[in-house]
Amino acid sequence: MEFGVFILAQQRGYHQSSKQVISNSVEQTIAAEQAGFNNAWYAEHHFNNYSLSPSPLMMVAHCAGMTRTIRLGTAVCILPLYHPARFLAEVGFVDTVSDGRLDLGIGSGYQAFEFERFGVKLEDASKIYNEFLDMIPMGLTQQTFEYQGEFLKLPPSSIAVRCVQNPMPPLWITSGNPVALGRGVRENHNLFVTSLLKGNDGIKELRERLEKVAHDEGKNLDRDVKFGFLRCGFASDNKAEVDAYLDNARFQRRISESLKFRRAQSEDGYMIQEVPSPTDMSFDELRKNLPVGSVNQVIDKLLEEISILKPKHIALQTQLGDFDQKTMLKQIELWGDKIIPAINKELGLKAAA
Repeated sequence: MEFGVFILAQQRGYHQSSKQVISNSVEQTIAAEQAGFNNAWYAEHHFNNYSLSPSPLMMVAHCAGMTRTIRLGTAVCILPLYHPARFLAEVGFVDTVSDGRLDLGIGSGYQAFEFERFGVKLEDASKIYNEFLDMIPMGLTQQTFEYQGEFLKLPPSSIAVRCVQNPMPPLWITSGNPVALGRGVRENHNLFVTSLLKGNDGIKELRERLEKVAHDEGKNLDRDVKFGFLRCGFASDNKAEVDAYLDNARFQRRISESLKFRRAQSEDGYMIQEVPSPTDMSFDELRKNLPVGSVNQVIDKLLEEISILKPKHIALQTQLGDFDQKTMLKQIELWGDKIIPAINKELGLKAAA
C-alpha cells in the first residue's frame, strides 16, 4: 500500500499568517519524506482561506528542491483556470526539476467564487476539462501538436522542456462525476476518490460506484484501475489531541460546503466565516466513522476500510485548519514508524495466505 500526505494549507484565522501556513506545508512534506511516505499532495484554491495554495505545480517545484525521493503531486490542478500553453510548459518544467517525481492530479473545479474571478463560467467547466484532457497527452508526448476545440485552441506548438517521465507523468483524475471517472478508467489514468467524513457504509457505497464505473468501461476495478483514497486519520491516546484534529476536519468540511453551495459568508471579503452546517457530525460520530484513536485502533480501522474499498494508495489529511504543527509533525513520524509498517505487514501476510 502506498501512503501519501494531503496538504491543504488552510488558514483558520488571522492568528495564522500566510507565511506560517505555507512554511508548515513545506515542513510537513520534508517530515513525510523522512517518515517514509511515498507521496505529498498539494491542493489548489484561490481568494479565500480554504486553501492558501494557488498553484500546486509551484509547490511541487519548490518542495522538489527540499526533498530527494518522495513523489510530489497536484491534487488537483483546476484545469479550466489555466491557459493550456502555459500549463503544459510548466508541467514539463516541474517534472524536470523534480527529476521525474511529479504526479499530475487534475480536476474540473467546483467553486463558483474562483471561476468568476478568473472570468470562466462554472457551467463550462466540464467541457473545458475534457478538452484539456485531450490536449495533455498530445502536448507532453508529441514533439509538435495542435488543437482546435470549442474552448481551447492552440496552433502548432512544441513544449520546450520535456518531461523526464516516459511518456509523461501519471495522471490522477479527481471527480464526483461518474462520466469523468469513466473516461479516466477508459484512458488508463489513476483515480483519486474520497468518502469525506463518512464511515464504513459510505466506503461501501464508494466501492460500489467505482465498481460500476469500471464495469461500464469493460474493466475490472481491482485488476485494471489504480485509485487513491483521501482520508482523515489521527493516532493518539490523548483525547484532546484527537478532538482537536476532528474539530479541524469538521472545519474543513464546513468551509468546503459553504463555497460549493454558494452560502459562504465573510465579514472582510476574505476570511470565510465558519458556520455550523446541517451535515455536521458530532465528535462521537466522527470517532466512529474515521480511523482515529490509539495506534492499534487506527491500524484496525484502516485495515477494515482497506478490505472494503481496496485502494492502492491512501492520502492522509495532515494539514487541516489550525492544528498544532509540532503535534502534526510527531503524527507524521508516528505513521511512518508504526502505522504504515504494521498495515503493510498485515496486507503482506494476507497476500501471502
